[in-house]
Amino acid sequence: MKKLSKESKQVSRRAFLGTAATAAAGITILPSNVIAGLGHKAPSDKLNIVGVGVGGMGFANLKNLESENIIGLCDVDWAYTGGNGVFDRYPKAKKYKDWRRMYDEMGKDFDAVVIATADHTHAITAAHAITMGKHVYVQKPLTHTVYESRLLTKLADKYNVATSMGNQGSSGEGVNLTTEWIANGEIGEITKVEAFTDRPIWPQGLNTPENGQWVPETLDWDLFVGPAQMRPYNEIYHPWNWRGWWDYGTGALGDMACHILHPVFVGLELGYPTKAQGNSTLLLQDCAPTAQSVKLTFPKRKASKKMKIKLPEVEVYWYDGGIKPMLPDGWPEGKNPNNAGGGVLFHGTKDTLVCGCYGKDPWLLSGRTPNAPKFRRRIETSHEMDWVRACKETAANRIPTASDFSEAGPFNEMVVMGVLAVRLQGLNKELEWNGESMEFTNLNDSEEIRTVIKDGFAIHDGHPTFKKTWTDPVPAKEFAAELIKHTYRAPWSLPDMPA
Repeated sequence: MKKLSKESKQVSRRAFLGTAATAAAGITILPSNVIAGLGHKAPSDKLNIVGVGVGGMGFANLKNLESENIIGLCDVDWAYTGGNGVFDRYPKAKKYKDWRRMYDEMGKDFDAVVIATADHTHAITAAHAITMGKHVYVQKPLTHTVYESRLLTKLADKYNVATSMGNQGSSGEGVNLTTEWIANGEIGEITKVEAFTDRPIWPQGLNTPENGQWVPETLDWDLFVGPAQMRPYNEIYHPWNWRGWWDYGTGALGDMACHILHPVFVGLELGYPTKAQGNSTLLLQDCAPTAQSVKLTFPKRKASKKMKIKLPEVEVYWYDGGIKPMLPDGWPEGKNPNNAGGGVLFHGTKDTLVCGCYGKDPWLLSGRTPNAPKFRRRIETSHEMDWVRACKETAANRIPTASDFSEAGPFNEMVVMGVLAVRLQGLNKELEWNGESMEFTNLNDSEEIRTVIKDGFAIHDGHPTFKKTWTDPVPAKEFAAELIKHTYRAPWSLPDMPA
């Protein structure tokens, strides 16, 4: 990891946007539209924002932030990025391929960063920005691993920066209503939840390419791989299809569960699961399976004051790759449970609550329309602009975003726990999890695990032949530990975990 200069570790000259000095003074920067007589924003009212990973969703995020100053753009592939028009749209922004160089050279100038890289580089780009005192917006999933989620949660708390994960449904009315209906006891106590997505829409279940390809001149493959283990470039990984490869992505579960399971995590006041179990179609060493299912068990919780129900042990089931839960009794004939890419069924003792992806369009199976007290903050701006609002408030007076890392971090641990369950399914048992220590407690020293490297299925002379190439058996404890906390490729490294 390239060492950041002393200057880039200092808080920027616009440090009034969230530093200890203004926290002590109790100053809050107000947007000009709430100050009488002002019809514009003075330059000092605007955030200076840089983007890391601006070829896809990052560009969409920046478009929602154009009331601010977009001063830096970073992407490892300038053909992909240049082709989408982001460089032309922000011609005054400085352009980089290496985020480390951008942080080093522009550290005094930017206040906040939007990160929309491949999953495996979310944590490292966000963590170092936070230690520089920068506000961060990170696309979902927040991180690639449990350890990385815990790290960002603690760093954000230590440095008092404004944060948000890019699961935009968390700012929507569907999550609000679902949470409030549950809290008001509209469906009774909940002991089972089922959720699904229609993803993946990118290739999964693929054998690893046997041959590499020439790296395009516009792509810095070494920077794309970053902290992951180096492998030859192949167009099957980039752009976008990296989601289906374990080194870079988290499959359909990691991509979509951050949208679909958010009302489950918030509405049921979940913490760390205690048990996890996963299964799938053929599990390969390098590529996520075509379809998966996961069961996570959460213990009995102490309900907050707003809850009118108890929170007993609950089992949360996840399905993807075209698999959906069976429809409950009383389901309206012909009604598709898939709403905007997925759906959730909350099975209560009094009724069943149904919502779509992002918590969209909640409804009760009974047909009754609840009238529950509204206690969640309503967000009238975009998900991104609510983050800008938080950036401009002092740490002492800041109202957290709808997906602040204090919530998004533990929630993302739930999501990537599903990935762990799938990848450890070869142990053929339910895994017991200690969330505080981030370890499985029922793995013993004698257990081993192996995974299919290549599926050699073929047809010869009209007859099927089945031949799988397997990894050598490895100690299960070591394999699980590496999935929980990756060993980064030198010279990449993370900041230390705060105490």
